[in-house]
Amino acid sequence: MLGLLVLPGFLLLALLLQVTVVDLIHVKGVVPDLTFLLVVFYAFWRGQREGAFWGFVAGLMKDFIAGNYFGLNALSTAVAGYLVGWSESRLYKDSSLVVMAITFFATIVNQSIYYLLLVYLQIKIPPGVALVGVVLPSAVYNALLVPLFYRKFYRLYLKGWFRMGQF
Repeated sequence: MLGLLVLPGFLLLALLLQVTVVDLIHVKGVVPDLTFLLVVFYAFWRGQREGAFWGFVAGLMKDFIAGNYFGLNALSTAVAGYLVGWSESRLYKDSSLVVMAITFFATIVNQSIYYLLLVYLQIKIPPGVALVGVVLPSAVYNALLVPLFYRKFYRLYLKGWFRMGQF
């Protein structure tokens, strides 16, 4: 039962930090995505269904705050959460390096789907600019933040803070 409050609470806190403090620590226009990191960590532990569900929830929260193109973050983050969840029983959970690699590739998937949805909506962004200016730097930035946050998440998860049963 505690998990039903903890994960949404952490997502809200991450989103609040995202729109206030984290925007101040951008590197060449790219900011880390704390809500996405939480989705990746949680999906890595809980699997595809919960990864997709909480990815969708986190994406809707980001879309609501952003106020434009409602649903794009929800869809792209849900797909990334699903794919990360696929690795739940296949990879070693104790290694931050494994989670860094997963976060790197999940960010590329997330950002690429978001870009393709923008193209579908006829928003013209050159592919090279999107890839070199946003997708790859975001993936590197998110992956570099994993060692700072994953161990804390790992300990809280093992203590039962995020357990909420099966969907």
